[in-house]
Amino acid sequence: MTKVFIDGKEGTTGLKIFERFSSRKDIEILTLTEEKRKDLSARAEMINASDITFLCLPDTASIEAVSLVKNDKVKIIDASTAHRTSDGWAYGFPELGKDFRENIANGKRVAVPGCHASGFISIVYPLIKLGIMDKDYPVTSFSLTGYSGGGKKMIAEYEADEKNAALCAPRQYGITQQHKHLKEMKAIAGIDKAPCFSPIVSDFYSGMLVTVPLFCEQLNSGFDINAVRKIYAEKYTGEVVRYCE
Repeated sequence: MTKVFIDGKEGTTGLKIFERFSSRKDIEILTLTEEKRKDLSARAEMINASDITFLCLPDTASIEAVSLVKNDKVKIIDASTAHRTSDGWAYGFPELGKDFRENIANGKRVAVPGCHASGFISIVYPLIKLGIMDKDYPVTSFSLTGYSGGGKKMIAEYEADEKNAALCAPRQYGITQQHKHLKEMKAIAGIDKAPCFSPIVSDFYSGMLVTVPLFCEQLNSGFDINAVRKIYAEKYTGEVVRYCE
């Protein structure tokens, strides 16, 4: 059986991964007792005993966890933002193309894409890759998300019996253009400058709607909205089915 260790199993992401794997008969989940889950030597032992370790930790702790790897056969899948643009790390978005799929399958270090970034990159990457949009296009993006992405604290705020009335309506945040996903949005999409990004959180648990407005007159010659539609249909048709089988 494949041995899996989830470093940070008690967090929102770690719990979801544990739930999905707990009924699998082909996976052995390595666990630590409550008193040892933050013990560095105990974590190192589990990481190096695993075939795959998922890091569901803050950035600094994820970097620390990677430094504990001594077994070169261990595959690390990092859900933090720490390694999404780092050399030697595959970006975990297989639908983007053959190179992405091969790097994920063959590499020992995989960075999980950010939620807002996934929607943005899925829209912009093909436009840049196929020459529809220039790299210096002034990209803007709006992204509406549920509150579960904010972690335990935000979930508790939204699900409190006496919820703050301000939480009942969509709220824009990160308006200083310092959002943690901007770095990967720029790097993976292949644009010269980070987009003008407007993330919005609203009163629903999960789900996301990402919009990237396009001006047809600013696209490269010969491309219109019909060309854009065709490219998305050709690139992504069948991808969801393929990776859910």
